[in-house]
Amino acid sequence: MSTADRPSLGIALMLGFCVLAPMGDALAKYLGDRIPLGQLLLVRFGVQAALLIPLVWFAARSFKMSRRVLRLTALRTALHIVGIGAMFTALRYMPLADTVAIAFVMPFIMLLLGKYVLGEEVGARRLIACIVGFAGTLLVIQPSFAAVGAPALLPLLVAVVFALFMLVTRQVAKDVDPISMQAVSGVMACAMLGLLYPVFGPLAPQALSFVVPQGIDVGLLFLIGALGTLAHLLMTWSLRFAPSATLAPMQYLEIPVATIIGFLAFRDWPNGMAQLGIAITIASGLYIIFRERRQAQAVPPAA
Repeated sequence: MSTADRPSLGIALMLGFCVLAPMGDALAKYLGDRIPLGQLLLVRFGVQAALLIPLVWFAARSFKMSRRVLRLTALRTALHIVGIGAMFTALRYMPLADTVAIAFVMPFIMLLLGKYVLGEEVGARRLIACIVGFAGTLLVIQPSFAAVGAPALLPLLVAVVFALFMLVTRQVAKDVDPISMQAVSGVMACAMLGLLYPVFGPLAPQALSFVVPQGIDVGLLFLIGALGTLAHLLMTWSLRFAPSATLAPMQYLEIPVATIIGFLAFRDWPNGMAQLGIAITIASGLYIIFRERRQAQAVPPAA
């Protein structure tokens, strides 16, 4: 049996991602008031590199990349830093569930990028679903914006950046081993972040400074990196065992998981308007996914 014939395993791996990703976000929210943003990011990607480089080495995988793939990997890494940085910053001000739900406007942005940047065919129904989904996102933003102001818009930046991140990933996914790419990306991220300190450190001392973590914070910092690394690996591996059309709807489970974790850890619960917005966003996103699946099934296979 080939890996593509094991959808149950693919679904189980995606479920793991939907649990681990918001757990890592919750830890970042917990540490956000004590650990500077730059240090959180440096540890996050440093742990990624430290965990994956030995894995690539012992599995006899290759680090070799063409110049094109290396450039795209650098771009992907920069986008990853910006996306996670915006997410961690948003979590300092906003409930976990609201932040994750707003960021799930990403599928709508990817659909629009596919239409207007890549020239992909997108029908009127899916465009309407995009508009409805974005309206749902605005319902989630509204109470957060009233409470915290401009930081409530940061999850929208996260969505845009990760939509671009996914487009770049598509360009290199077939040309490089995913674990090797993540290992190289971890090293690149540490180098990029290291350059930020001498250049921008004086301009952003609050974000680009170091503190000595105390007590349990040391272990929690490592855990953020480990959870983020493992979550992305689970997502990558899930696609080896099940088609993306099967797995894409399951990613929306991350929103209720984030809601539960946010309530248990911080006693945060979305208000009525945010709950309505979350429901609309999920429904619109699922409609787009199922519409994409139907469109793909309608296309006759090449002779």
